[in-house]
Amino acid sequence: MKPIKVGLLGIGTVGGGTATVLKRNAQEISRRAGREIQLAMVADLNVDRARQIAGEGVTVTADGNEVVNHPDIDIVVELIGGTGIAKQLVLKAIENGKHVVTANKKLLAEYGNEIFAKAQDKGVIVAFEAAVAGGIPIIKALREGLTANRIEWIAGIINGTSNFILTEMREKGSDFADVLKEAQRLGYAEADPTFDIEGHDAAHKLTLMSAIAFGIPVQFDKAYLEGISRLTSADITYAEELGYRIKLLGITKRKASGIELRVHPTLIPEKRLIANVNGVMNAVLAKGDAVGQTMYYGAGAGAEPTASAVVADLVDITRLHTADPEHRVPHLAFQPNQLSDLPILPIDEIETCYYLRLSAEDKPGVLADVTRILADADISIDAMMQKEPAEGQTLVDVIILTHLAVEKDVNAAIAGIEALPTINGKVTRIRLETLDK
Repeated sequence: MKPIKVGLLGIGTVGGGTATVLKRNAQEISRRAGREIQLAMVADLNVDRARQIAGEGVTVTADGNEVVNHPDIDIVVELIGGTGIAKQLVLKAIENGKHVVTANKKLLAEYGNEIFAKAQDKGVIVAFEAAVAGGIPIIKALREGLTANRIEWIAGIINGTSNFILTEMREKGSDFADVLKEAQRLGYAEADPTFDIEGHDAAHKLTLMSAIAFGIPVQFDKAYLEGISRLTSADITYAEELGYRIKLLGITKRKASGIELRVHPTLIPEKRLIANVNGVMNAVLAKGDAVGQTMYYGAGAGAEPTASAVVADLVDITRLHTADPEHRVPHLAFQPNQLSDLPILPIDEIETCYYLRLSAEDKPGVLADVTRILADADISIDAMMQKEPAEGQTLVDVIILTHLAVEKDVNAAIAGIEALPTINGKVTRIRLETLDK
């Protein structure tokens, strides 16, 4: 049987890893796929470097159109990133009847509905295991392994840069700005780290997992994003004293009225396994009605971990290359004509627990006023901690943990608390998830 020929768009970190894994594990891969998978073409602007990495027998070009238009290429692997030329080339590859493998979460989170519809029309596969959590096979698990389940919620640490920063802040007591500089020095954070630290990267990944879990279209524009740049070392310390860790979580839940889709710093009980995922590692919890909670842990980025997912997709497509398109696993797990129109809930409508920190005057009656405002908003208190005032100071930090409450009610209560003459400045609010049900 003739080899499956692969064309690679972009041979940077992940592309180089993919070429390496394909060569190093060629025999093992062909034994599993049933035929040889051969890297035949590479497109990269740095042609000389691409030739060095790709090795002999691989055609190298600076023009990606040559790859997607070449009649001998069976599968196009897009590792360029972004939504410009990458989108054009992916759509052209699909139009030409070629299967596509991509690690581009931004492209699929923002244009996935269009891309999947075109692939369905042309009878080709768009595989994207590498787009979410690097080497962790979470797409495969959600789309196939948990297919018997009604998935109830997913919570994940799915951005290694943010997780590294939060780990360092907790372990060293350092401020955010100092740890960010260290992350940039080590190469974990970009010169412009906005995409990672403000939650965009995690939200792209979460959007794809949510679509697969609940059978809805991808809707990144409706996701709620809140990053970690405003977190203080004090809040991380206080959370730890109360038995919690703060992580940047991507959370999506099925509710009767719609789907929650949100990324934000979150307190998690320190006894939960996911609370102890540190450094640049990723982890995803998925709760199914039949299986209960399952957890997936591993490297969320890097050349070969991500290449592992790319090559796994290549093997899957090779196995299904001649299969009837109607009998392949759907892109978003559910049959395209069976997608749900459940709405994405606005952040004001979500229900969770909360950590509130306020700076209050150390005098009688202050906490009574605060608890009255919370009670009037139908918010019950789970725990409260008051710190000792610094020497010569009259202000104290008060930390309150609430039971489940609706976000809009919490916002109203915070406004009321901030209006008290005995409260100094703004109330810090961080959401809390117990992840126990």
